[in-house]
Amino acid sequence: MNDDFSERHLLRDILKRVSRSFYLTMAVLPDGVSKQVGLAYLFARAADSIADTGQVDRSARVLCLRQLKSQFLLDYLNWDEIVGVQTMMAPLQSSPGERALLEQLENCFRLFHSLEYQDQHEIRQLLPTLISGMEMDLTVFPGESEERVTALPTMADLDMYIYRVAGCVGVFWTNVMCTRLPRMRRRWDPESKGAIGIRFGKGLQLTNILKDLPKDLRRGRCYIPQTVLEEVGLQPQDLLDKRNISKFGPVLQKLVGIALAHLDQGWFYTLSIPRMEVRLRLACMWPILIALRSLHLLTTSKNVLDPAETLKISRLEVYRIMLITTLTGGSGYPGTAYWGHFRKAIG
Repeated sequence: MNDDFSERHLLRDILKRVSRSFYLTMAVLPDGVSKQVGLAYLFARAADSIADTGQVDRSARVLCLRQLKSQFLLDYLNWDEIVGVQTMMAPLQSSPGERALLEQLENCFRLFHSLEYQDQHEIRQLLPTLISGMEMDLTVFPGESEERVTALPTMADLDMYIYRVAGCVGVFWTNVMCTRLPRMRRRWDPESKGAIGIRFGKGLQLTNILKDLPKDLRRGRCYIPQTVLEEVGLQPQDLLDKRNISKFGPVLQKLVGIALAHLDQGWFYTLSIPRMEVRLRLACMWPILIALRSLHLLTTSKNVLDPAETLKISRLEVYRIMLITTLTGGSGYPGTAYWGHFRKAIG
């Protein structure tokens, strides 16, 4: 019991430092699944922090990512490699939360090692795919500034990317819930629900890509496919000039439509969770309602190419969403009213 308490305390302490929003999501999750989901998130966040450590040559970052990925591909853990990644990367983090996470990387793996086989298996299935998406960021995009901005080649490449960095989480999430929660196991078919969960994750990630477009462009990353830009006579560099918004409009409309189609499936996924699983419903409602509101901000923005535009919903509105859905016990009615209002406004 003491060991379990210390493990939960470690997870929650790191999560609170790294991401308060995800910390709240994990806090609302049922006890039987929070450890597995929280630990998978921390590994993914550690990999993301490594990928974004600009003080380190990108080839060294790719090597660290591959060393991290290998821990989930092999039947054993290479503690020397884990400590090596931790020692190299932790001191270079500018964010106190990310530095604390990488300082605790070895302990995260010790906690992983203590999990039951099925839980380890699900995390081992997930992390290599997630990390491969982060490797794409370091291999597809050659530079780290707007001078060398490069686009993903095709829509197929974009779809593969959003699957790797988010869509694959839908399968992990579904499998863990069906394995650990008896009510979910009786009501859900993991294979069919996992396919819908992939759409859920893709919708969240594509929304993030559109919301963060100006910032990513100035980091040399254009996730808007080259082929799609060429259809309207644009190149990746042209998106750095906010005056090209009128030409970019049809591309934005097309991608918002794709994101909405994915999120519609995510909302179906959320409402198909049994009503008695209130905490699980809330954990799915929060990110999807926040994503929908973000898409609404995108479609009502004066210019999504302008880095001065604020396309992030306020913390107050996030808390309002959480409060209303929590007070109504995860009921579909208030959430659906909110969903329907902004879904109709977007089109």
